[in-house]
Amino acid sequence: MDALILLGSFLLLILIGMPVAYALGAAALIGAWWIDIPFQAMMIQVTGGVNKFSLLAIPFFVLAGAIMAEGGMSRRLVAFASVLVGFVRGGLSLVNLVASSFFGAISGSSVADTASVGSVLIPEMARRGYPRDYATAVTVSGSVQALLTPPSHNAVLYSLAAGGTVSIGSLFMAGIVPGIMMNLCLMALCLVFAKKRNYPKGEVIPLKQALKICREAMWGMMTLFIILGGILSGVFTATESAAIAVVWAFFVTMCIYRDYKWSELPKLMHRTVRTISIVMILIGFAASFGYIMTLMEIPAKITTAFLTLSDNRYVILMCINVMLLLLGTVMDMAPLILILTPILMPVIVGIGVDPVQFGMIMLVNLGIGLITPPVGAVLFVGSAIGKVSIESTVKALLPFYAMLFLVLMLVTYVPAISLWLPHLVL
Repeated sequence: MDALILLGSFLLLILIGMPVAYALGAAALIGAWWIDIPFQAMMIQVTGGVNKFSLLAIPFFVLAGAIMAEGGMSRRLVAFASVLVGFVRGGLSLVNLVASSFFGAISGSSVADTASVGSVLIPEMARRGYPRDYATAVTVSGSVQALLTPPSHNAVLYSLAAGGTVSIGSLFMAGIVPGIMMNLCLMALCLVFAKKRNYPKGEVIPLKQALKICREAMWGMMTLFIILGGILSGVFTATESAAIAVVWAFFVTMCIYRDYKWSELPKLMHRTVRTISIVMILIGFAASFGYIMTLMEIPAKITTAFLTLSDNRYVILMCINVMLLLLGTVMDMAPLILILTPILMPVIVGIGVDPVQFGMIMLVNLGIGLITPPVGAVLFVGSAIGKVSIESTVKALLPFYAMLFLVLMLVTYVPAISLWLPHLVL
């Protein structure tokens, strides 16, 4: 009955249109009233949920990504990707995916990736003869890898939701191989389509121009080397690296590229603060929601239910995948990570799955949800930028869904894909 009151009230509030963050807080209050917990205890949980040093990584990484996105970085990364792969048949689709890899490794956000890369490449692909729905499908599917590769904001959220038992550095390292593998699978699919549909072949960029493009792009790419190099060398933590990334992004944008006006900075800061405030409210209320769930022993009951269902870890993992895929299509990623991680962590530990690997499983699952209707935020952004209907984009995405599902199965059932690099370097 306790679980029905807590989860039922949360779902009811969502259905009547209340924002997810406030629905979490209100449901937690209802649950506290039901089990006779003082509301003051809830407020302590809310403030304690956001009073964590590691959380500073999120606003810093968001700000660094925003500065680089609006400061001309996306245009230079697209040009750099063109030097690498733009000369093959269907090269612009490969340029799109490679540029998404580079920009995702700087912004850590699929929405920012789609908006920045898509605004440059979708119109250009359409001008070169690619169907708009196909160009949009390539853009939104390629942006999923931004959730895996560092500096992924959602990896920081997962570490927080796991109670700090999983280090952010390990998650950053774990996402690199799955992210590269995802990109390669999508590129292979694009090459097949290019040959089958006879998409245009790009031109080789002259050496002198290519060197200039690479030199300009390297300033921005240094952000990734600063983040990873500092963490791996032990010079600074993931949170400290985020602050350093902001300073570097600001220096490159305002002093090297100089495409961004100083007068626009206050507006950029305002947008960033609005984004971060929403995330922090969500984290605080999710902490109180998780506290009530623990008191009601909901995670333990769900663990027992899963283990009763089957004693085979592969069957349980498949059931979890199906659940995450379905939930990811109807709810945003951040609240799902904050709600489901404390619930599922005892399950995956009980069946012997490494929490770092499970972090990658969760990110891939929910990343697919971001490009799947009815509540796919990245899908909506891509369709708006590409000026195509949701239906057309989803139809073009079908083969890309198949590739992403293949990557999901590999990440789920081959632990070494996620764990090899963290074990090697950390």
